[in-house]
Amino acid sequence: MVKRLAIAGIWGILLTTLLAACSTAPPPKAPPSAGKPATDSAPARRLNPDQIADAIPRSEPRSRYGNPASYSVLGQSYQVMESGRGHAERGIASWYGTKFHGRRTSSGEPYDMYAMTAAHKTLPLPSYVRVTNLRNSHTTVVKVNDRGPFHENRIIDLSYAAATKLGILGQGTGLVEIEVLDPAQPEPPPKARAQQPAKGPTDPDLFIQVGAFSSLENAERLRKRLHQTLRQPLRIQQTRRNDRSLFRVQIGPLPRIEQADAITSRLVTLGIDNPRIIVE
Repeated sequence: MVKRLAIAGIWGILLTTLLAACSTAPPPKAPPSAGKPATDSAPARRLNPDQIADAIPRSEPRSRYGNPASYSVLGQSYQVMESGRGHAERGIASWYGTKFHGRRTSSGEPYDMYAMTAAHKTLPLPSYVRVTNLRNSHTTVVKVNDRGPFHENRIIDLSYAAATKLGILGQGTGLVEIEVLDPAQPEPPPKARAQQPAKGPTDPDLFIQVGAFSSLENAERLRKRLHQTLRQPLRIQQTRRNDRSLFRVQIGPLPRIEQADAITSRLVTLGIDNPRIIVE
């Protein structure tokens, strides 16, 4: 089951804090412990991934709740996007299930683990996104109606149903790409998509970016220090930004998400804050 360290243990507190950040947000319907399981898990009722339909994008007004200009959780501040149009990113997805089923989401809707929904830290609520599992090319569409995940190194938290369809249920996490959809330009119907040629499975590379410098000397100094401490492969990737060279120090490639999590925790003890997951 997915390691929902920051979410599973303190989600009720985080959700209450987040809703309180919106002056119009109501409190949760019940305390986090009221009749709910102590740990998160999959339900006894299992779903057939081939029979799970995508969420259908539709134009909706911004939710009255869950869309403050900014909010803070665990000392980290987040800026909610004015618009998610054109937004795409790659990273690690997790999922949530029985512990939160029926609880109020940040948008005010009850969480339904059998619905095609998801949580994101900064996209407007609601948003519709296409999620692709980069390791098996399975794709689905979900409605983002909640905030999270606040676990380090995660970009989206999927419902139990969405995780089932994408094939990440057993592993607990997966490497994904998310793309915000425009309801004014709807996707082909599910049957038409299923008849399109499927892409072959891929083997994406996973890196942790630990710093970006305008000086190659500074980047090399950090690379040497981390290599001596972590004994992990590192690289310096040169890019251009605003007509200037930028040298990014990255750990990897790493074969497993669990390894990336362990290294990220170690980096915090070394004084390196906010490492960033890179998926290529």
